[in-house]
This record gives sequence, structure tokens and C-alpha cells, in this order.
Amino acid sequence: MMFVHNHCKVFRFYKSKCQKNFKTKKKVTNFKKKSNPRKVRWTKAFRKAAGKELTVDNSFEFEKHRNEPIKYQRELWNKTIDVMKTVAEINQKHEAKFIMNTLKKNKELQKVQDIKEVKQNIHLI
Repeated sequence: MMFVHNHCKVFRFYKSKCQKNFKTKKKVTNFKKKSNPRKVRWTKAFRKAAGKELTVDNSFEFEKHRNEPIKYQRELWNKTIDVMKTVAEINQKHEAKFIMNTLKKNKELQKVQDIKEVKQNIHLI
């Protein structure tokens, strides 16, 4: 399902559930329930706003497709392939670091829970 504003902003909805729930930033066109997509947990906008997805990363700039014809040069071709490999490695490192940062919070909570459990059941030790 697709909706187009007068100022050429295009909204694509996967299901009618999506269209029923949201509104646009402008007050001209409101969708049915008028809920903010950044506050609804199952949306992409929420995941980006809450930092759940790796959306802002400098290495993504390298991967943008540029429509510029380039004359073939073997040396340039080899350098490009080497750079692509290093960019892939950098992306993997950034994703791993992002995942570890999200897991770090859970580790701290688990440690606090473990200490609390030991204090409660100290008589068993």
C-alpha cells in the first residue's frame, strides 16, 4: 500500500496495520490512529531512534553507489578490490563492537543478580 503527499513524500505500508497506526510529521495528512512511529517498538524508526540498529557508521559512506563511468585501469582495479576487503573487515569489527556494547548492559545486570542470589542463599555455601 502506498501513500503520496502533495510535496512528493512517499509512504509505503506493508500492511493495513501499519497505515492504521501512524501519522506524518505535517498535520495535513494524519493516518488513522496518529501514533508516533518512533514510540512504537516494532517499527524501523523506533529501532533507529533507540540505537538498536547500526545506522550511523562512516564505513557505509564507502559503499554508496556512484554513477560515474571510470576508464579501466588494472592498478586502480586492484586497489579497489583491496579497499573493499578492508571496508568489509571494518564493517565486521563495527558490528561486533556494537553487539558487544548491547550485551554489556545485560552482563552487568546478571552480575548484580548473581551477587544478590549469593547473599540470599549464603547459608547453603
